[in-house]
Amino acid sequence: MKLQSLTPNLMVEDVNRTIEFYTETLDFELLETVPEEGVLEWAFVRKDNVSLMFQKEESIRDEYPDLKDQKRGGALTLYIKVEDLKSLYQEIKDEVNLTKEMHKTFYGANEFAIKDPNSFILTFSDVLE
Repeated sequence: MKLQSLTPNLMVEDVNRTIEFYTETLDFELLETVPEEGVLEWAFVRKDNVSLMFQKEESIRDEYPDLKDQKRGGALTLYIKVEDLKSLYQEIKDEVNLTKEMHKTFYGANEFAIKDPNSFILTFSDVLE
């Protein structure tokens, strides 16, 4: 078995508002939506090698009954390695909800974290190889 990719499909309250944040604030490209316009049920975005899907809460609960009692958000962070972390930080720090300011970790990386409109935490890092 060879794994080819991993793209989280995240439960969100408002797909339109979510893709607005990801495309306008974080410069992701909107690749696909269902439906093609109007109030969206699902969307697929990508920036470089990072892909995410967002699905409206009611829709994903219908598709996956095991999610019926799960809260939106999640006890997880999405960890994103970035080439020019300091530039990204300067570009978005005043436009986002920072949950962790830029700092050096115990393992030597510089990182900062933000919260998206759905309370998902995105940690951006310049992890050293």
